[in-house]
Amino acid sequence: MPVDSDTFFRILNDLAGVETADGSRYSSYSVRGKRFGYYWPRTQTVGLKQTLSEQKALVSERPEVFEEQFSAGGFGWVVVYLAGVEADELAELVFEAWRLSAPEELVATVPDPARTD
Repeated sequence: MPVDSDTFFRILNDLAGVETADGSRYSSYSVRGKRFGYYWPRTQTVGLKQTLSEQKALVSERPEVFEEQFSAGGFGWVVVYLAGVEADELAELVFEAWRLSAPEELVATVPDPARTD
């Protein structure tokens, strides 16, 4: 079942140390000052930090759900259309984006959704 923005916000609330900055057209999410995600309410999309290989894999497997946003600093950012993704997959993608930015001691406090039942 596709997800909505409330599901995205619930996923964010399960992560430690998330900082939100609201802009006029989008919100951004960081952990300890390092950006890992964006949310655009008008398009119901999120932008998430991923590895370059994951960015390429997601976009090539399902271009109707994922699109390449940009690459920077060895990472690839991917746009996710919420209507096309399942909650468990979104939780894994958000966790990975957060994990790529969070310090190790913070990551140790949050269970990886891909490893829980």
